[in-house]
Amino acid sequence: MAASKSKAALCFLVAGVLLLVFGIVLAFVGPLIIRDQIVKNTVIDPKNELTYRMWKDIPVPFYMSVYFFNVVNPKEVLDGEKPVLEQRGPYVYRKRCQKDNISFHANNTVSYREYRRYFFQADMSAGNESDVVTIPNMLVLGAAVMMENLPFAVRLLISATFKSFKEGPFLTKTVGELMWGYDSGLVDFLNKYMPGMLPSSGKFGLFSEFNNSNTGLFTVFTGQDDIRNVHKVDSWNGLTELSYWRTAQCNMINGTAGQMWAPFMSRSSTLPFYSPDACRSLELVYGRAGSVKGVPSYRFVAPKTLFANGSDYAPNRGFCPCRQSGLLNVSSCRHNSPVFISHPHFFNADPALLDFVHGLRPDEDRHGLFIDIHPQTGVPLNVSIRLQLNLYIKRVLGITETGKIPETIMPMIWFEESGFIDGPVLDTFRTNLVLLPAVMEAVQYGFIALGLATVLVAALLRHRIRKATRQQSAHINGAPEKSGHQHSDK
Repeated sequence: MAASKSKAALCFLVAGVLLLVFGIVLAFVGPLIIRDQIVKNTVIDPKNELTYRMWKDIPVPFYMSVYFFNVVNPKEVLDGEKPVLEQRGPYVYRKRCQKDNISFHANNTVSYREYRRYFFQADMSAGNESDVVTIPNMLVLGAAVMMENLPFAVRLLISATFKSFKEGPFLTKTVGELMWGYDSGLVDFLNKYMPGMLPSSGKFGLFSEFNNSNTGLFTVFTGQDDIRNVHKVDSWNGLTELSYWRTAQCNMINGTAGQMWAPFMSRSSTLPFYSPDACRSLELVYGRAGSVKGVPSYRFVAPKTLFANGSDYAPNRGFCPCRQSGLLNVSSCRHNSPVFISHPHFFNADPALLDFVHGLRPDEDRHGLFIDIHPQTGVPLNVSIRLQLNLYIKRVLGITETGKIPETIMPMIWFEESGFIDGPVLDTFRTNLVLLPAVMEAVQYGFIALGLATVLVAALLRHRIRKATRQQSAHINGAPEKSGHQHSDK
């Protein structure tokens, strides 16, 4: 009986040690296996069905919500009063992106053009494209600022041209016309006699050049040779640097194309990306940790220095000529028109900008931009990029359309591009990249716990065997003495 118990204890001990060793080895090897799987699945490679499909066609819903700043008092503005703005919207558009002309190269890069199309979503909008709003006329007020240094006689001629084409300082048109273009005799005239002056050769609209267009020829690293470089831009339209700005640093093309990033992020990581629409590279910084529908995430946000002027943040001097902090002057890449980009409602900007107009109420939750990233894979889970388009307007002598307009940074629209992983894509993502690693981690610690428990059982069993053996030995050694004593009494 004791021999069988000793064998059982030995078996428990051997099994426990094996489980413990296997669990410890798995604890070291498991993360390496997970890391290797993540690397294999985040490299841009047609063989990686899940991530390649996400990269190529973006299989999740993506939307652009547009808000217009309707000018309530255009006549009073011409008389020198402060503009009163009324926010209208959102007017929501489904955005469909698809990469085409994809070519892989021997130096572990891939080139492509991404085409985008927008479709109005009436059920998600607070109005219809037939809604009428009033905004500044960029063709008149923008051109006036551009021409203010020309001879007075030329300015008079420009003003006469505006009148002949019946172009006033403010536009009152439907949302659809302002978004995608409207017929204009002035636009036709400029395209005929001054080709290239306007961004579009067709109808003039705020987003006319964005619909059914591509963002340029991107060449990015596949990560095949170094996963740290995956999605990083090698060149854009054949350029490795820009020529819009005044310093080499500001002209750098940094980071990715803004859709995915390299895996294995930490809280000290940043999200650099190049935006052709903003004509520059942008960089977001870590905000906080969280989760998106059960998937762990890091939220990256825009630092206050993103649109700071050169006086408040020296590295941004290359983006000048600057005005107040919170404004990015994009005139150099927008046909020299006095256009500025900012956060909506001048969030994170110089408070003085709020004094230019009535009707703005900046709020971080509604107007701050962010990207929620799964840090282990670099895949965005929830995105909200919010930007505002502003026009610098002022009175220009000789161009009577400007009246007595005060010098103003006039908000025109702000828009939010948003999207989040959901449905089958989220389920597959959660299973492959969250649940399976979690199960593997649980298994390794389960083996360690089971091994420790088995070794403990073996130790307890061994202890009981020894105790029983000592008791049995003591019983055997004490028996003769008792027997002899009884015999003598008799």
